[in-house]
Amino acid sequence: MNDLRAVLWIARKDLLQEARSKAVTVATVFFSAVTLGVLAFAFGQNPDLMRTGAMGALWVALAFAGVISAAQSWQADLEDGALEALLGWPLPRAAVYVGKLLANWLLMAALGVLLLPIAGGLYGADLGPSAGWLVGIVVAGTLGFALIAVFYAGLTANLRARESLLPVLMFPVVVPILLAAVRASGAIVGSDDLELAAAWLRLLVGFDLVYAVVCTTLFRFVVEA
Repeated sequence: MNDLRAVLWIARKDLLQEARSKAVTVATVFFSAVTLGVLAFAFGQNPDLMRTGAMGALWVALAFAGVISAAQSWQADLEDGALEALLGWPLPRAAVYVGKLLANWLLMAALGVLLLPIAGGLYGADLGPSAGWLVGIVVAGTLGFALIAVFYAGLTANLRARESLLPVLMFPVVVPILLAAVRASGAIVGSDDLELAAAWLRLLVGFDLVYAVVCTTLFRFVVEA
């Protein structure tokens, strides 16, 4: 099996597994909805605060949902012994990482696009004129987050305290991605400043490229450890 076919097969396997169980989908949608609701309640009745905080609340919800998704993608394979068989295939370890990354990214991006209009309506933010920009920011931001989340979820998959170690290890590294995503989307929703949003989006894509190279290169040392 060549590398590209292996990547697509692994991604398809994870997506089909999720389509059957719906464990991650239910957990992430429910958790994201609760997070958006709680933060909206915390912001009170101030419409300006609600509008400027809409994208921050969206990315908080996506961040915690992304941790659940990444952890579960490795845990499901670990429990049924599929992970050991997967790593025994005669293919580069990076293909396993990229396959799981692709599945997680698609799930997170779909969740982000789903939550965009919900966050806009709940927080009174007008997303209509620049919705395409926001979708692009969600796609780029969820890619960067998934790169880190899947990498560290694989690193902690065999540890007993993986549930507590995963967020502790990954969130300090993923902060630049979240900050760039919040500032890019906030520039559009808060002031409709496309120039500022484009600058932050370029920075976000730069982070994505750096993390993609580093995580893909180092993953084989992670699984061998």
